Amino acid sequence: MIESRPDIAEVETPEDAAETATLDAPTEDRPTEDRPTEEAALPASADDATATDDGAEPADGAGAKPTDGAGAKPAWRRNTRRVGGWVLTALAAGLVFFALVAPNQPGQYQSASFLRIPIEALIGFGVLLLLPARLRRWAAVLAGAVLGLLMIVKLLDVGFYSVLARPFDPVLDWTLLDSAAGFVQSSLGRTGEIVAVGLVVVTAVAAPVLMALAVKRLVRVMARYRTAANRSIALLAIVWVVCAALGATIVKDLPVASTATTDQATWHVQAMEAGLKDREVFAREASVDAFRDTPGDKLLTALRGKDVLVTFVESYGRSAVEDPSMAPQVDAVLDAGTEKLKAAGFASRSGWLTSPTAGGGSWLAHATLLSGLWINNGQRHNNLLASDRLTLNTAFRKANWRTVGVMPAIERAWPEGKFFGYDKLYDARALDYHGPRFSYAPVPDQYTLSKLQSNEMAKPGRGPIMAEMPLVSSHGPWSPIPRSPGTTPNCRLPPARAASSTWTATTAPTSTGSG
Repeated sequence: MIESRPDIAEVETPEDAAETATLDAPTEDRPTEDRPTEEAALPASADDATATDDGAEPADGAGAKPTDGAGAKPAWRRNTRRVGGWVLTALAAGLVFFALVAPNQPGQYQSASFLRIPIEALIGFGVLLLLPARLRRWAAVLAGAVLGLLMIVKLLDVGFYSVLARPFDPVLDWTLLDSAAGFVQSSLGRTGEIVAVGLVVVTAVAAPVLMALAVKRLVRVMARYRTAANRSIALLAIVWVVCAALGATIVKDLPVASTATTDQATWHVQAMEAGLKDREVFAREASVDAFRDTPGDKLLTALRGKDVLVTFVESYGRSAVEDPSMAPQVDAVLDAGTEKLKAAGFASRSGWLTSPTAGGGSWLAHATLLSGLWINNGQRHNNLLASDRLTLNTAFRKANWRTVGVMPAIERAWPEGKFFGYDKLYDARALDYHGPRFSYAPVPDQYTLSKLQSNEMAKPGRGPIMAEMPLVSSHGPWSPIPRSPGTTPNCRLPPARAASSTWTATTAPTSTGSG
């Protein structure tokens, strides 16, 4: 669009625009006296900004058409475009500000968390304003795209902190995304999984694109109002330095003088470096296998003749018995259960195990307990499964226990079972449950326990059994758990063996609770 007024004309020729930007740039941020005030507003379209990208005045002449006569645009249209332009600029500023100062932990989100000054904005926009116009545009797009990628990582951090109580590892955590999709499908169905995956893909594509456009627009505005932009950056830089020197904070662990984006980017780069080296580190740790060559008759001698049940109660950890919001109810149930065990001739002891994961990824905790190695990521888990490491299961099997795996949440082929050394594996299909699902759990715990009882524990003349069994009715997302008819669950303690002949280790896969 080419327009002119009595004293103003747009120029569309690149050479003329460059010359105008060089020779005729205004020295003040407000409109000059001989220029209509309405022209001081931000151009609402790319055409309007062609000759003013570097803060330049429009040149006179050059093929203009009157706007005050028959071909004039209505004033309301010009005002609408002007207001729309400023709204877009405000949205762009909000998007960039959010990406720079938003916390990466869900517990830190509150309105005061955004009362911070990001050093990355002061340095970034300051440098961009020093660049020539053409280079500035490309640099702004690149900087925005990078910031968009960092925002995606920040959103992943928020998700991982919500579920696993730790940030996202850019090298070792990609395998967990498939598990997350499977969890959504189990909880919300196939449609829910498709919608969730679609939203993730759209966000991954849109974030860098929108952020690049936002930064480019803000830089264009700052270049047009260069003096005010420079003064604002200088003033905010002074405030940032003062707040940094005083250690000013409004929200705990979130200083007003923010370096959050730089800190998070640095952490993730270091995590990438550590992740790339982790394979070698794990190989050195796994090379120590102290009991691999121990004869079977020398293993587990204190447990000879006893059944051993290693039971994982999914989603419950230390916080379940210590967090004031949960402990009273949970402790009451545990106390009642202890009395019932005591009346049946059983005794219980409690202790703490440190888990390599919290909130989710329970198979990593299982593998850690069974292998004696620290399995805190998918790469280590895969490397363990590819080794000949002696596991707790294989040690019991070597010492003449019958080893049983009861895996009610496994609904597809699971070749990992061969590594752990089960004589018999009961997955969801082998358990042969045909009742309703209860959210994530494909098989309710009462049914799982009753199957273990009827298929293994109640067999006459059997030898000692070592069974590993995750219980999943407690797995999040929580829903009402299934209830057996009457008041007694449809399972019972092994009645045929002496109270002292069964040793049960009940553990939770997480150290902090929900997952």
